[in-house]
Amino acid sequence: MKRIFNSLLVVCMLVQLFFVASPVNAANRQQSTAPAEKAYALFQKMNAEQRVGQLFLVSFTGTDVSETSKIFDLIKNRYVGGVLLEQVNDNFTGPEGTAAAAQNLINSLQTLAIQKSDQTDTSPKVPLFVGISQEGDGSPNDQILSGLTPLADEMAIGATWDVENAQTTGQVLGKELSSLGFNLLLGPSLDVLDSTRTVDSEDLNTLLFGGDPYWVGQMGQAYIRGIHEGSNNQIAVIAKNFPGRGSADRPAENEVATVRKSLEQLKQIELAPFVAVTSGVTDPLQRADGLLVSHIRYQGFQGNIRATTKPVSLDSTALEQILALDEFSSWHKAGGIMVSDDLGTVSIQKFFDSTGSNFDARQVAKSAFLAGNDLLFLGNIRSTGDEDNYATVNKIIDQFLQKYNEDQAFAQKVDSAVLRLLTVKFTLYPDFNFATVLKSEEDLAETGTAQQTTYEVANNAVTLISPSLGEVDTVMPDPPQITDRIVFISDRVSVNQCSKCGVQTTFSAELLRDAVINLYGSQAADQIKDYRLSAFSFDDLKNLLDQTGDVVQMQDDLASADWIVLSFLGQNETAIGQQVVRRFLSERSDLIRNKHVIGFAFNAPYYLDATDISKLTAYYGIYGKTAPFIDTAARVLFQELIPRGSLPVSVAGVGYDLISATTPDPAQIIQLMLENGEAEPIETPTASLEPTQAMVFNVGDNLPIRTGIIVDHNGNPVPDGTVVRFMIDTGSSSGSVETVETVTSKGIARTTYRIASKGILEIRVQSEPALVSQTLQLDITDSGGVITAIEPTAMPTETLAAQEGETPQSTASLIPYNSHPAGLPTATDWLLTTILVIGLSAGIFWLGLKEVSLKWGIRWASFACISGYLIFMYLTLGMPGSSTLINASGSTAIALLSIAGVLIGWGICLIWWWLEKRKKTKRITVNEVK
Repeated sequence: MKRIFNSLLVVCMLVQLFFVASPVNAANRQQSTAPAEKAYALFQKMNAEQRVGQLFLVSFTGTDVSETSKIFDLIKNRYVGGVLLEQVNDNFTGPEGTAAAAQNLINSLQTLAIQKSDQTDTSPKVPLFVGISQEGDGSPNDQILSGLTPLADEMAIGATWDVENAQTTGQVLGKELSSLGFNLLLGPSLDVLDSTRTVDSEDLNTLLFGGDPYWVGQMGQAYIRGIHEGSNNQIAVIAKNFPGRGSADRPAENEVATVRKSLEQLKQIELAPFVAVTSGVTDPLQRADGLLVSHIRYQGFQGNIRATTKPVSLDSTALEQILALDEFSSWHKAGGIMVSDDLGTVSIQKFFDSTGSNFDARQVAKSAFLAGNDLLFLGNIRSTGDEDNYATVNKIIDQFLQKYNEDQAFAQKVDSAVLRLLTVKFTLYPDFNFATVLKSEEDLAETGTAQQTTYEVANNAVTLISPSLGEVDTVMPDPPQITDRIVFISDRVSVNQCSKCGVQTTFSAELLRDAVINLYGSQAADQIKDYRLSAFSFDDLKNLLDQTGDVVQMQDDLASADWIVLSFLGQNETAIGQQVVRRFLSERSDLIRNKHVIGFAFNAPYYLDATDISKLTAYYGIYGKTAPFIDTAARVLFQELIPRGSLPVSVAGVGYDLISATTPDPAQIIQLMLENGEAEPIETPTASLEPTQAMVFNVGDNLPIRTGIIVDHNGNPVPDGTVVRFMIDTGSSSGSVETVETVTSKGIARTTYRIASKGILEIRVQSEPALVSQTLQLDITDSGGVITAIEPTAMPTETLAAQEGETPQSTASLIPYNSHPAGLPTATDWLLTTILVIGLSAGIFWLGLKEVSLKWGIRWASFACISGYLIFMYLTLGMPGSSTLINASGSTAIALLSIAGVLIGWGICLIWWWLEKRKKTKRITVNEVK
């Protein structure tokens, strides 16, 4: 019996140690080095041609992978490392059966790579990188237009300002692409649109999360994590367009563009999101596997830019300088791969051969590799005089193979790159065989069924751009009524999945009209009559303005309309439509007078100027043109859905500057509180202000102080690095105030102040333009002092709140200090409980030994100890009621409950002892009677 109780006691204590130590152990787990070891072992078996082939990512036309096809030869005989599938190359069919056909194609490609030719074939087999660029919102961002869930683009996600939306979208994308067999994703884009674009500058439309480097980095981290989670770590994520092209002076596809920023500016803006997904991650799932290098020149790395200055993707000195930065060197040395952008793009051809008569693709590929790119995307590259892309690719491989055999330094560089690429592939697949690489039909079961994820993003992204929410109630107090007439006007956009596939209409005024009918027409809520809704294209509107063709119907509908709904797409897709709308608003004011004119930006929201927007009753940012976003626009029109998003980029037309919007909101009162080093940061903008147990401080103590979450003008935590100043008034005769400057992390600023002398100490905080905060006051006497919080005068807050239409917030008088914000015991509590439980159990053992026997002393102590630890385990596991007790009384409650547990255990054992004693007495009595 003694051995059993002692064993239980040991087990109980080990469980306690596990609960206390497990968070630390989990954080210290290191990634296995098995992929690198496997890569090296396989590399040793590869010949020169097999090694060289791994450097190339190629493309091909169509879906034929038979023995007579050119892609068959490149995979089986030239050992290329990967294939990129694209819509423009007719690699997909549709619109029916697109996903299944894509899976079959990828399986066929992988089979070519890993299948042995015959029983005597002992050469190493390496699966392909099968890549795609799938960035959301359909064409032209997506390559697969049917069969997958229509996901939100990056700007729509950015407009929600919620990283969970980025993560869930990434999860869906990762799961669905992986189910088809893709294992390489070119994306997400981590460009930063930090300034208002001009007519000639790069237009990324909605292919970026926003204009703030911090938030782009946060969204990128979450998106990459989601892709890794959704794909079960079977997709290598290649973030683009490194080092960032948001400030490029022209579109990079047609001519090598330039970014004229200093190195320090590049670090603060362009490079910051890439740092966030390389060396700046705390979770390996958030880390990008590679970076796609853009064909752009950067003054900060390359000095004075001239016509002969190479893009950074081909400049070994510049790219080496970037990768040598502390922010990237550790990531690169740990195996991060560099991938070139398409080396066959028009901009590269023009740079090397402005006349179009002597383009040498071999020189381009070699320059890109020597610059530091591990994987070379050849795209549709073609040298002058070559029959086709296939011939050029073969010549490039031949040149690399020859140089590999002749130049030892070149060979070493190739070997290093191949080892990186093989390590990534072994990270995706533990073994290179059919079972791990190929996908089955069952994997497609849930593909295309996650529309709810996109609806969540769409509903939370929609933004009221103009006017303000308060003004909308005045200019548009009611939604369309049953007797109202509505005219919808927009572009009509149609695409083909392939050159021989059927036409798919991806956007039109009819789609928005039909969404309104489905939600509010006669077959639904019956809020509007179907026959009172009409739809036209911008081409129809142009005919009306030019008075060409049959325009009578549109003229009559516009004249009798109560609502005119204008839907805009990106400038590249609808430049004519934008011009037509501008003409319509200025030339036909008679048709819009006394009508509600609504503008919906279904892509980027910054194309209209101030004059255009002033003529609209309301202007909304929708950010996407797929079905969920069209449905959201219909709900906004009928005021069923209140816009909750905020602009993620600057919009000059309404005077919205993102830099100003992400500065601290001056209307807030910044909270101040004592820091608890063991607690996680509070994740809500305001903390609990219930009075808590006071803490006494003395001269020489360090006072740990932190702010609450400082919010910007949109109500989101300010970006990391926002400057915060703690001001400490020591009450000295000189009247000087000490200032401690620090920066925010997750919206919170922290500092520590050492109490130097007795007297009254007052602490305030400012983060311009937010200048009002709580005041912490500490009156240090011989017996110490207790912190209290003094609220600022309410007048300024009430005035500001009244201006914003908000209700002033009230606060309590004491500091919201809580040493157990998670409602769980800490390591200190565990130590205190151990001392109490072991101490009391020892006392009980001594009492049992003295009053009864050694056996019962051991039993009493064991029961008491086990019971005390069981109570502590109950609290540690966060069982019902435990967090309430801990939040209310902290360590005191934990100690008292542990003592109670000891007494309960002892009491149970006392009852056992009493029953045994009574039983023994009865036996003695019976024996005496006999």
